[in-house]
Parts: sequence; C-alpha cells; structure tokens
Amino acid sequence: MAENELAAFRERWKQELTGKKDEKPLLVRDIEAAAETEEDQPQYVSIARSLLDGRTSPLLDRIQEERTRRKRHYHSMTNVCSASLQQQQPQRKVKKEEELVDQLIQDLNEVNDIPFFDIELPYELALKIFQYLSCTELGRCAQVSKAWRVLAEDSVLWFRMCTREGFHEDASVSDSPCWKSTLRDCRNSAKTVSSNWKNRVGSISQLQFELGKVLCDVSSCDSFVLAGYTSGDVRLWDTLHWDSAASYLKANSLSANTEPRPHVSHVQVNGTVAAAAYEDGCVDLWSTETGGQPIHHYQSPGRIQALALSPDSPVLLSAAGSDVRLDRADDCGYWRTACQVDGVILVPGRGQQCPLAALTAGEAVYLLDPREEEPRTLHSVYGHPVTCLDASYSQVAFGVKRTGWAMHDGGNKIHVYSLETSKPTVCVGNSPGDFTCINLRDGPPHLLVCGNKDRRVRVFDLRTGSSVASLYAHHLGVTSVQADDWKIVSGGGEGLVCVWEMRMGAKLWEMHNRHPVRHVRFDTSTLVTANIPDDKSPRGACITDDDLTAHRRHRGVICHYDFSEDALSQDHILPICRSDYTESHGYNYNIGLAVPYDRLSGSHSSH
Repeated sequence: MAENELAAFRERWKQELTGKKDEKPLLVRDIEAAAETEEDQPQYVSIARSLLDGRTSPLLDRIQEERTRRKRHYHSMTNVCSASLQQQQPQRKVKKEEELVDQLIQDLNEVNDIPFFDIELPYELALKIFQYLSCTELGRCAQVSKAWRVLAEDSVLWFRMCTREGFHEDASVSDSPCWKSTLRDCRNSAKTVSSNWKNRVGSISQLQFELGKVLCDVSSCDSFVLAGYTSGDVRLWDTLHWDSAASYLKANSLSANTEPRPHVSHVQVNGTVAAAAYEDGCVDLWSTETGGQPIHHYQSPGRIQALALSPDSPVLLSAAGSDVRLDRADDCGYWRTACQVDGVILVPGRGQQCPLAALTAGEAVYLLDPREEEPRTLHSVYGHPVTCLDASYSQVAFGVKRTGWAMHDGGNKIHVYSLETSKPTVCVGNSPGDFTCINLRDGPPHLLVCGNKDRRVRVFDLRTGSSVASLYAHHLGVTSVQADDWKIVSGGGEGLVCVWEMRMGAKLWEMHNRHPVRHVRFDTSTLVTANIPDDKSPRGACITDDDLTAHRRHRGVICHYDFSEDALSQDHILPICRSDYTESHGYNYNIGLAVPYDRLSGSHSSH
C-alpha cells in the first residue's frame, strides 16, 4: 500500500487498540498472555507490533527482541492494572479489531506470496521468459520454490543453452536425458582441454607415409588430414579412426600409368570429399568415407596453380593460368561444371546451390558467382599486387603490397570488403613488410589475425581499425596463422610453431621441426601442423634407394597434437603401436623403429 495509507492505517489501529490511557486493550492482553504461556506464538503478532512502532522489517532477531520486551512488561504489571482490564470491550469493537487483524494478515500474505508462473502465466510463456536467463540466474530461480525449480530445470532451456555455447549443435532435445548435466560435463571438459592447451599436455604423433618420398602439400579439416607427395601418392588419415579403409586413395588411370608419375601440387579436404591436383593438370576427387577410386576426375590444359574446396559443402574451385573452373555436386551426387570463365578461396556458409568464390589475379580481387555472367571486380590498383587472401561468411580480407611512393603512406595494408555490398569496410595495417597470411573466418567476428614478413603476428579490431596486439614471433617471417577467441597458433619459415595467449600476448609454448611451417589448423582439442620442404628434389639425397628410412630430414613432417581428455586411450594409439613383428606388412614399421633418429623424434609411420 502507499506510504500515506500505511501511516493512516497505523494511526487508526493504534487509537483502536490503546483506547483510554488507563485501559489496556483485550487484544494486547491476549497477546501478552500467549507470550507467557506459549513460547512459539504466531509471527504476525510480532510483525503487527513492529508496524505499530514504525518498523516494517519482520526479521527473526527483531521478533525475538519483541517477545523478550513483552515478557518483561507483563511481569512488571500491577494487580490494579490487571483488575482494570476485566471490563470487556463492546462486541462491535472486538469484531472490528478482528477485521483489522485479518486485513493485516491478508496484506502481509500479499507481500510475501510469490506469483508463481504456473498460476499467473501459462507454462510455455513462463519458459519463454526463463530462456533469457543465464546459467547462474537459473540456479538462483530454482531455489525460490518448487514451481520455479521445475521451470528452471526444464530440458528445453538447458538444451538451448548448451547449443548456444557451441556444444552438441547438431543434437536434438531427446538425445540426452538431462541437458543440465550434459552442459556441466561439456564445460568441465572444455576447461580441461583449455588447461591442456596452455600446459602442452596431450599426445603428439607424426604422420608419415614412407613410400611417398618428399611431402608436397597438406590440408586438414575436422578429423581428416590429407597429404600429397612427390611420388604421386595421396594419403588420407582419419585421426578418430586410424585403421579406416578410406586412407588409401588411388590415382586416376592416366596419372597412375605415367612414368615417372607426376608430383602432387595441391590437396584440399573437407568433411565429405578430398581433392588433389597433379603437375600434369589432372584433378581427382575422392569420398572421405569410402576412399579407393576417384568419384570425379577432369583434366586441365595447364598446370593447376590454385585449388580450393568449400569447408562446408562439396564445391571445388581450380585455377590453371587464366582459366578458373568451379565444380559442384548436384542433388543426385553427380559432379558438374558450374561455370568456367577467363580470368582462390571459397566463401564458407554458402552451400552448394549458390557458391561464391573470391579470386586474386595480380593486382585485382574478383568475386565469382556462377549465377552471374562475369565476375565482379572487388578491388584493383595498378602496381599494388595482392599477397594473401581469406574470407568469412560476410567479409573478405586481402593484403596489398605497396610499391614506390605509396610506401610513404603507411606501408602495406590489409583491405576488408563486405560481401553483401561489395564496398570496403575498413583498412588496417601499416607495415613495411609483406603480409603473408590472414585468418578471418576462424576468429571472433570483429578480429582479424595476420602474419607478416617483418616477423610479427598482428591482431586488428575491425570495429575501430586499431591494432590489438603485435607479437614478435618468427625470425624468418610468419608463414601461417590461425586464431580463436583466446589463443593464436602461428608457424614460421624457420620451422617453429608457437602458441600464444591472445589477451596477455604471452607465448605459451613452442615446437620446432625442420623446414618451413606451411599448414596450421586446429579445433577445440586437436592441432595439425605441416613442415613442408621448399626443395622437392634435394641435392645429395637419393630417395629412390631401398632403404626407406634414409634422408628423412628431407621429407618434411606432419604433426598431430591431441589435447583431449581421452588422448591416452586405446582408440588414439596409432596402428604402429598396436602391430606385432609377425605381420607381413609390419616390416617397414620395424625398420623405422630400429633407427635411433626415429626413437629420439618419437615419429610414427604408416604404410
């Protein structure tokens, strides 16, 4: 009630209860008698006394003080005062006092009662309100009452919270009996994985293919790692199922029957298909589920200079000279050429029905849409070539090398364009060195991470165009980089892989291998790095000898790091560690294990 109404109510009730100065009301006498005879009296009596004195906080300690004071007052009363109270109040007065007490109790109940959603609102509407609460707020609401606890522990709320935090995004509500426990387990697991990342706790494996000779190119996506070699072989590893039969990819008959077999120039892999381009212009496409023979093959007139595969759909882009070709699978699984224009990265999140590609050619950047007749020119400045390129679902970023008098305008830049409007949104960077790599799609939406020949890894805020961090990383220049919301992994030309904590700008740990780091790719719990040699035919290295373990330092290496909680379980042990010496195909394993270099490096081979 309002403040003036409460004051009027107190004054009126005080007058009715006090009456004459030498009289004591019947209600007060009953209250004091009950205080003496019964220790546990109703709390509303103490609350009423507090209201008469001007206090509105019915706390337990204050109630106890009121009880003690009334007992002392009762024992100090004289017999004369007790006799004067023998006269009864009129019946009308008592009835009015009872009405006032009932009104007080009703008002207190209105203040203390909780408007439960199951009474005031439909359950679905209450659930709609609760979905905007955080995990901590839901826990507090669950302690209010039983009705609120039922709402706060509803499976739909915790399922949405679980998917909102990035856990089990492809699951449905019926997949778990208790999504609250599932979210708790996922958070604990993520905390453990983050700690393993920071402290370099996990398993490290080196993926090698002895018959492949020198490593040419590496690509990875999810649990798949694809590698191409100078022998013309293409090897696929499934890091979740090391013994998968899809690991053996056969080349097309034209490349397989050519002597000597052409080198593999480019490889790309996503969750469904793997692609490889050869020096003779052939392109093969395999299924990551079945492996074996190619499901699609075509021949380009010249050497493939760029190969790109969409990370989330079966769309393949290849560039040979001035020809750019885009192939995609239709609804029946047949691969067809979507477009071929005269003139590479595919924009994620577009699907196979409306793919979009960003192309670089000298000083120009184009957007290629199969539904349009000609590619759109996004950026073109004469004499300023494009050095690196990356794209997210809404933006494309590329580094531009400035020459001549343009170097006095801050040096080399990174331009960011909107894919929706084809207009520039921000221009960042002012480095004298060339930008060599950009990562835009994997980090937070407002951050861009790039590497430069000036040995530094830089982080830019696209909202303000300012530099967030600048890390001195690699003395031979940065060759590859990737970032997420809290860490950065960079590779350098000297063969060093560094893991950084983004907020503090501190190096967590580093690993070194021979040859430049050309590939860095990580997800929540795994990291794949590839050290690829620049010289595919090293001098003095006779890699055609029968001794397959000779000159391993010239071959390059692929490292797979597993920081998950079950990294030491049996499923994560490579086949070499589970094979025995009696197997016929284990001969190469035993040779590898017999070499001291292998024992020191801890490498693992596979046939």
